[in-house]
Amino acid sequence: MAATTGLDLNLVNAFVRVVEEESFTRAARQLGLPKSSVSRRVTALERTLRVRLLQRSTRKLVLTEAGRLYFERARAALGGLADASAAVTDLSGEVGGPIRFTTAGDSTGWLASMLAEFLTKYPKVELDVVLTPRRVDLVAEGFDLALRAGPLVDSALIARRLGRSELGLFASRGYLRKAGRPQRIADLAQHRFVLFGDPHERANLRLTGPRGEETVKVSGPLVVHEMSFMADAISTGLGIGLLPDLYLGWIAKGGLRKGGRDLVRVLPDYGIVGAELSLVSPPMAYEPTRVALLRDFLTERLRPMIQACTLALGAEKKARQEAEARAEAKARARRGARAVTG
Repeated sequence: MAATTGLDLNLVNAFVRVVEEESFTRAARQLGLPKSSVSRRVTALERTLRVRLLQRSTRKLVLTEAGRLYFERARAALGGLADASAAVTDLSGEVGGPIRFTTAGDSTGWLASMLAEFLTKYPKVELDVVLTPRRVDLVAEGFDLALRAGPLVDSALIARRLGRSELGLFASRGYLRKAGRPQRIADLAQHRFVLFGDPHERANLRLTGPRGEETVKVSGPLVVHEMSFMADAISTGLGIGLLPDLYLGWIAKGGLRKGGRDLVRVLPDYGIVGAELSLVSPPMAYEPTRVALLRDFLTERLRPMIQACTLALGAEKKARQEAEARAEAKARARRGARAVTG
């Protein structure tokens, strides 16, 4: 125990960040320090503890057995200190401190404006936002909150469901002027597509419409793995693609980058049931007020946005069906009139 007397927590924090980031370079970026300083801190920690924690190579870092045990306990201890600091800060009535938040990179436009509003309201909060398509381990990687789409496979996580949207077919007006607007599902086979995810899975497009589920084989020159990039690609006129209906709301508010407003829905009676959106946080003995405030803040803004898009789409669908019914009634009346005069 004598070796750890007066242990500098900056050394411990540097080691934990290096292991979490799996890189001295990324850890240095997170800590706002030169890479050499982070390396010296980890070396100093090993010297203090008199044990090797990391095996270094040019390609990757490997924890020794002692390093693994130390990392697990050190991270938990640092987390406990952070919670203790948060509790004291909360008692002072002044909201501040760090929040690690993660979500996919599909939501950069509207998310940035929301988080900016939150930081304006709570200027002492420090947000660390990680945008990644990877489903991170909130506990292992030290995240406080995540916005996720899809089923929640970890029942230990605390989830607040926000709602769900439908995936619809979108294209740019420029593309439709050149290629024509599809009138039925079968027409899609003659169009170019921007595909999402595995091209083999997306080649057979299954859409639900007035006649139930229908399938059509589609193809295209581009496969992407991120929705906002997909929206940009579709807006350039590359082809038709699937996007969440929520994009209609973001487009209406100018939420997409230049060109996004050119996206329009095609075959609007057809779509795919979308994933549930949830705000997720790890279980913790004490949740800092700042994390609870961010979850409440995002909930208050996202739920109405999702509901408004759902209502707008429902109203649009109803108006379209009524217009089609009126057109059909007029056509029947004209046919009846011709039959009488004939």
